[in-house]
Amino acid sequence: MTEHVVIEDTGGVRLIRLDRPDKLNALTSAMYDTLREALAEADASVAIGAVVFSGSPGAFSAGNDLSDFVEASRHPFEDSPALHFIRQLARTRTPMVAAVDGVAVGIGATLTLHCDLVYASPAARFRMPFVELGLVPEAGTSYLLPRRIGLQRTTEILLFSEAYDADEAVRLGLANAVVPADLLLDHALAKAARLAALPGGPLQATRTLIRGDQAALEAAVETEAVAFEARLRSPEAQDAFAAFLNRSRKA
Repeated sequence: MTEHVVIEDTGGVRLIRLDRPDKLNALTSAMYDTLREALAEADASVAIGAVVFSGSPGAFSAGNDLSDFVEASRHPFEDSPALHFIRQLARTRTPMVAAVDGVAVGIGATLTLHCDLVYASPAARFRMPFVELGLVPEAGTSYLLPRRIGLQRTTEILLFSEAYDADEAVRLGLANAVVPADLLLDHALAKAARLAALPGGPLQATRTLIRGDQAALEAAVETEAVAFEARLRSPEAQDAFAAFLNRSRKA
């Protein structure tokens, strides 16, 4: 467990709130472990009917904490807390809702592709800068995104690391609605409570039908993991990490 992830269970809804605002909720290995455990516990619990992900005001998540990530990259990616969380995220059966305010970068953006409902504040800004960092997409993004928005728009978002805002997310079908920041979390919790109150059997069966080929998604996660590890060791990725960390030290 880590103090940077707050977990609260109320009325059948588990709120998972990232709480590292000084780093824009950038994720560490310890945070990934806590997130994975929180989802696994939700799936195993008969009392939890839905999960809500949220961050801090102005920051959902800036993605990986690169200092922590560089250290973790010295070990096999197969053993990384990030990959263990991604695998759990892809197979979680409990309905998931995201309340996105501010930056949602990297895993902060790809996480939302696994959520059944996504609500964003007007300040939400999504970005997946994998190629920029010498990497490839993760969390099944190469499988999920083109099936949601088509190959052409996916190409722009992934190859150019192109950002999109809350209105564009709704237009693309990547978010359900834009909600004022001060109402966002309550709105997401209310929607999650409605999900949790539904009959479990029909809910799970319908969710499975909507989401489609689970085996294909999990296969994509594993294919991406192999490519991601290869790129993680590449000169391009190492140079990108070093440049980012150098800028951070000077800031």
